[in-house]
Amino acid sequence: MVNSVTNLGRSGVYDWLIQRVTAYVLALYTIFLLGFMLTTDVTYESWSALFSQTWFRIFTLLALLSLGAHAWVGLWTVTTDYIKAAGVRFLVQAACGLTMFVYVVWGIQILWGL
Repeated sequence: MVNSVTNLGRSGVYDWLIQRVTAYVLALYTIFLLGFMLTTDVTYESWSALFSQTWFRIFTLLALLSLGAHAWVGLWTVTTDYIKAAGVRFLVQAACGLTMFVYVVWGIQILWGL
C-alpha cells in the first residue's frame, strides 16, 4: 500500500470515500443553484437575500470545503500517477495545495464578509 504524507485520506479507501461524499455535496449544491436560477428572477436583491440566510452560507461553506478536498484528492492522484520524480511531484503538489488553500480562505472571507 502506498502511504504518503501528501494524500488526504491516508489510504485509497478513505480517498475514494472523500471523493464520493464531496461529489454528492457538490452535486446537491449545483442542483440547488440551478433550481434557484430557473425558478427565481435572479436579481441582486434575490441573490443577496439567498446569501444572507445562515443555512445557505453553511451549505456554501460545505460546498467550498468539499471542492477543496475533492480537488486535492484528484490532483494528488494525478500527480502521483504521472509525475515520477519525487522532488518535482512535491513541488507541483505544494503549488496546488497552496493555491487551493488560498482559494478556500478567500472564499470564506467573501462568504462571511471577513
